[in-house]
Amino acid sequence: MNHLLTYLRVEGSQKESISRLPPPPTLVDKKTLDIKGKLLRVMISVGKLILLLGFLYMFICSLDILSSAFQLVGGKAAGNIFQDNNVLSNPLAGLVIGVLVTLLVQSSSTSSSIVVSMVSSGILTVQVAVPIIMGTNIGTSVTNTLVAMTQAGDRSTFRRAFAGATVHDFFNWLSVLVLLPLEVITGYLYVVTKLIIDSFKIESGEAPELLNVITDIVTESIIQLDESVISGIATGDAEASNKSLIKIWCKTFTNSTLMNVTVPGPENCTSPSLCWVDGNYTFTMKNISNTYNVQKCKHIFVNVNLSDLAVGLILLVLSLLVLCSCLILIVKLLNSMLKGQVATVIKKIINTDFPFPFGWVTGYIAILAGAGMTFIVQSSSVFTSAITPLVGIGVISIERAYPLSLGSNIGTTTTAILAAMAGPGDTLTNSLQIALVHFLFNISGIVLWYPIPFTRIPIRLAKSLGDITASYRWFAAVYIINCFFVLPLLVFSLSLAGWQVLVGVGAPLLIMLVLIIVVNVLQKRKPGCLPGVLRSWDFLPLWAHSLAPWDKVVSACTAKCCCCCKCCQGTSDNQIDKTKESLEKNEKTLSAVYDNPVMSAEKEVEDEIKIELSIVKLSRL
Repeated sequence: MNHLLTYLRVEGSQKESISRLPPPPTLVDKKTLDIKGKLLRVMISVGKLILLLGFLYMFICSLDILSSAFQLVGGKAAGNIFQDNNVLSNPLAGLVIGVLVTLLVQSSSTSSSIVVSMVSSGILTVQVAVPIIMGTNIGTSVTNTLVAMTQAGDRSTFRRAFAGATVHDFFNWLSVLVLLPLEVITGYLYVVTKLIIDSFKIESGEAPELLNVITDIVTESIIQLDESVISGIATGDAEASNKSLIKIWCKTFTNSTLMNVTVPGPENCTSPSLCWVDGNYTFTMKNISNTYNVQKCKHIFVNVNLSDLAVGLILLVLSLLVLCSCLILIVKLLNSMLKGQVATVIKKIINTDFPFPFGWVTGYIAILAGAGMTFIVQSSSVFTSAITPLVGIGVISIERAYPLSLGSNIGTTTTAILAAMAGPGDTLTNSLQIALVHFLFNISGIVLWYPIPFTRIPIRLAKSLGDITASYRWFAAVYIINCFFVLPLLVFSLSLAGWQVLVGVGAPLLIMLVLIIVVNVLQKRKPGCLPGVLRSWDFLPLWAHSLAPWDKVVSACTAKCCCCCKCCQGTSDNQIDKTKESLEKNEKTLSAVYDNPVMSAEKEVEDEIKIELSIVKLSRL
């Protein structure tokens, strides 16, 4: 009887404690809101949507201005890099030059147009230009990686954002590692594109302008560039190196007049019938073109007496400030809009696959969607940078961001193809073949790294890198510097020294890297196949197989150099954050780590009730 009374008292206290728990706020709001409250909520939601579109528009414009700023700072240097044909004939050097030039101008379309102009003018052959095009594909993927760096404030968001951004990097690097040797040995890309060009009679057309019509209203009022200057420097035009990239005159008039001119000798005459000699002078009739300036441009820097470098630095600082501000505001707006049931529905629509047996179709539809969106915005950097915050807050999974990024690679090549078709007929064949090389390179990469789930290695590599950078956020900067600057410059220096030096230094490093990867895979899956010593890396010093000692060094340097209290507090709380990270890894699976915790408000309330019940039971016992 006593046990029965005790049981009833415990049950009654549990029910009483449950009744005291606050109901989920979303349910209360839905019941208590009147018509005025509902209208206010709708108006707030519409206002947030308008603000989101406005910030997204400013974000895209800031990316365009950022590209112009990089062209002003490094555009002439990029043109000078392209001048050495002996260096460009080396495939590895051409690849690295494509990477570095795209990093300097922050636009794969600009660097590709330089290559196309050099091929059209006969300075480069199509075979030599193929590795450079591969390099431009790698260089353009750094923009969204830099955008992901702006989300380093929250570790979970940063993990997802950085992994979603670097999946594009890994795809491009792995594609180059396979297709560049294949191209050098067989000429696969050149031969196939040559067959396509010879098989179809392609006429000159005009490249369409889509999103540029909207964004040019803002960007052209800030700065306008004469991109022909960079192409002129690359093709060896002596006058182009003295010109400014900043466009001053937007409307000009060219008048051609048939005039008598003196030439060095009869061989320089336009024709034998239009050539005569008078004493020591030889005359001929030639069309002389004179260009007259009609109307000045109407951007901010048209009358500013500053050098290209100064204007570029000003625009670089301002565009980065606007870009980071817009990105932070976009993320905050998305977090406030995408909560509860709305987020769950959107997340399911974006990330859910088609039912069996058509689940495999979903990824290819995502590729087509990425290609279409990139074609609309006419920039793969803009599209991949725009989806990076969505990956960070968990709306788009990395598995879905991967095919979207692959589609963006295809979309940017279709824009290049249309731009090549807008060229003159005499250079149409070579310029179009280069654009098709870019297209076929990305298609081949998709065939290598997407159709079979086992081959989707970039996703696994990006997730691993996301985990590392979430624990050691400074490693993200190390990755960007080494991957996009140190490694290309090292390969470029070795290739300049000759094939013997390149093979002598590169081959041992490559073999060592392959062995390390194989041992790591065997340690995780089949450790019994390895000797006892190699089943872990503990026989090496701690700094050689762990980032923890390096983290202490970075934290110490940051604590000394940083005078800001907030920064110092962040370094002192580093160990606490790592403890939280380890707890998260123990409690959640790898897939759960890459989900958005904001999107499960109802589940959190249920978990709180369960925790409350368990506490009551333990206290009663």
